[in-house]
Amino acid sequence: MTVPQRPPILKPSETYTFHKYFDLRFAPADILRELGVSLTKTSLSLPVSNHQIPRLSNLKERLEEAIIRVSLTSEAARREVLIAPILLEVAHITEATINIEYPIEVNQFLRGDLDYYLQSQRQILVVEAKQADLTRGFTQLAVELIAIDSWIEADEPILYGAVTTGDIWQFGSFQRVSRLITQDLMLYRVPTDLQELMQILVGILNP
Repeated sequence: MTVPQRPPILKPSETYTFHKYFDLRFAPADILRELGVSLTKTSLSLPVSNHQIPRLSNLKERLEEAIIRVSLTSEAARREVLIAPILLEVAHITEATINIEYPIEVNQFLRGDLDYYLQSQRQILVVEAKQADLTRGFTQLAVELIAIDSWIEADEPILYGAVTTGDIWQFGSFQRVSRLITQDLMLYRVPTDLQELMQILVGILNP
């Protein structure tokens, strides 16, 4: 008896932006499999900077005050008062450039804007901002990393990204040769884990 083939999740007649993957209700592994990529969840061994993070206490104070004073009910508010200050500080330390709403178009399945695309002399970092739902947000981040793999000319074997609600961060990596996305089991909270978070972000961009 022949088992009928499952209909594809991604329709050849449609175009998919990065945000559209956030809206898909299918299992992340099933979605990524159709893009030729495997998904695993484990504790990532992320690059960590051993250097002291300057101005850390000042940044922590500003974020704590923002959490108290600002109504963080929208993604825009979280991006402006929680995420942007952290990434600007990371860019200052690593001398990286930040591209906001960075457009990419690889093909009909890989196109859209990256919320934040940081690029240093030696590495890149993709950051996807979400108001809530890190699980579906990670699926979108994974697709963005797959797109970046085809977009850049650099030869780094591993690409890194993070999905964040501003107060919670989760990292992911894409091993380009083996076509493997890894979702980190660890969550980093702001401001509680700010120092560790900053050391990882700096470590990724300045390995």
